Amino acid sequence: MEKGKVKFYNRDKKYGFITGDDGKDYFYHVSGVANEAELNDEDAVEFKVEDGERGPKAVDITPL
Repeated sequence: MEKGKVKFYNRDKKYGFITGDDGKDYFYHVSGVANEAELNDEDAVEFKVEDGERGPKAVDITPL
């Protein structure tokens, strides 16, 4: 599992980006958030990385 912080989340489009502790940005969609938890900018999270259509994406995202 990776750790990071929510960089940006667009509530209307239901997607955003997480900056991992490794310094990389990961795309995420609300469907990848465990228990449909609501995330806000700067929230600390734990997540897994999968290959997405446009590069690595965060899935199984859990707020810390």
